[in-house]
Amino acid sequence: MSNADESPLGDAGSTYIESQIIMVTVRIIAPFAFTYGLFLVFHGSGSPGGSFQGGAIVGATVLMIAFAFGIEPTRDWIRNRTVVGLAAGGVTAFAMVGLVPMLLGGNFLEYERYKTDLGIEVKYGLEAIEIAGVAPIVAGVIVGLFFLLAAGAMQEPPSEEVSNDE
Repeated sequence: MSNADESPLGDAGSTYIESQIIMVTVRIIAPFAFTYGLFLVFHGSGSPGGSFQGGAIVGATVLMIAFAFGIEPTRDWIRNRTVVGLAAGGVTAFAMVGLVPMLLGGNFLEYERYKTDLGIEVKYGLEAIEIAGVAPIVAGVIVGLFFLLAAGAMQEPPSEEVSNDE
């Protein structure tokens, strides 16, 4: 196939178009965006922002990388099991922090049980929910939904065959 026969989208209808400007810009901005997202996650209870916003920024940084360097290379770099593990691990951490007080005779997410029964400060229960629970869930869901939607967009539409029997 000659260059004149290729589609404007690249090879055989690919949705990825390489842009050196976007690639260089993402290479510069992605580390700062990722670091800012982690900053919000780790300082969420003591400063403006929080784990939800930080997880969203971390997930959006992965999307930015996928837009710049292609969805398939990014999907190869961050495998589906990693994304699922991130979200499932966040749910597990959230459940564990919430269920430990129930095992000690309290209610779900009753942080005072950590202080009275285990001698752990209440703020550490909140931090565990934010850092190990909410942020990974949000980042995993954002990246997972993006990959899911991208997989559907990359499929070829069904061809409609017209019948001349009528």
